[in-house]
Amino acid sequence: MESGVSDEAYQDHILPHVSRTFALTIPQLPPALRTPVTTAYLLCRIADTIEDEPALPADETFGFLQRFAAVVSGTGEAAPLAEELAGRLSGRTLPPEHDLVRHMERVVRVTASLDEPQRAAIQRCVEVMCYGMHHFQHAASVRGLARSSDMDSYCYYVAGVVGEMLTELFCGYSPAIMRQHAALRDLAPSFAQGLQMTNILKDFWEDRSRGACWLPQEVFVRHGVDLARLSPEHYDARFPAGVRELIGVTHAHLRNALAYTPRGRSRHTALLPVGRWSRAAHPAQDPAQSAIHRRRASEGVTASGTRHANPHERCSTQ
Repeated sequence: MESGVSDEAYQDHILPHVSRTFALTIPQLPPALRTPVTTAYLLCRIADTIEDEPALPADETFGFLQRFAAVVSGTGEAAPLAEELAGRLSGRTLPPEHDLVRHMERVVRVTASLDEPQRAAIQRCVEVMCYGMHHFQHAASVRGLARSSDMDSYCYYVAGVVGEMLTELFCGYSPAIMRQHAALRDLAPSFAQGLQMTNILKDFWEDRSRGACWLPQEVFVRHGVDLARLSPEHYDARFPAGVRELIGVTHAHLRNALAYTPRGRSRHTALLPVGRWSRAAHPAQDPAQSAIHRRRASEGVTASGTRHANPHERCSTQ
């Protein structure tokens, strides 16, 4: 794109080339939210591009992600990273994503121009996501995740942290939404997990073709199913029982999304979907587990007297 074009104009230009859903929803936001949300999406997209690049060994991928998180936080230089990373991307990465990486510095400059609370929310999101998604992607296999709590953590790292970040951006924009901050913050990871679990269930066979499965083994073992042995040619008739169980969990999370939406709405705006913008925190202080514990602690009666849906209770999907 021409060098005379502003950084914000570049972001508006590249967004529809690297997104489908969000290119439709983000422009509907008021200008004061449109720029920070677009910036946050593009930063997460760069992180996702780094993680998904098949030509990079795992240790180099994590190194690039750590450097990228440092750039976003303001402790690293964007231009050298963009130049080095652009030279390492293969043809498997789409041309618009190549372009976005080459113009990383533009997005970082827009980030630096935002107000401090917006920057802090976005920087935390990128840092946590860069740690968490690599942790799970590096260990991905067709065997699936061991426990349901592992799936909770995976969903948090690739979606829940985005929900928390968007909540901060929306609360910072609207005093009316800010009055609901505590309730929204509790519900945001569950809202996001409902959307992410929808993707996990929908994309099971596609993910498996890439050597990954995000379903929890412990759910399917109860039904006598070995996830590692499943294939379209060797279908296990017991598999749907485990899927139905997870659909029930997903349904409960989406009920929390419905509880979130009226709270997050003002006459100006409503929360965007937050499922999988992409795919560092210290493992000893795992923010995924902290968020999950906050959410579960809130799964009682809220300040307004409404009860949050508990995703771990059996829920009819009929």
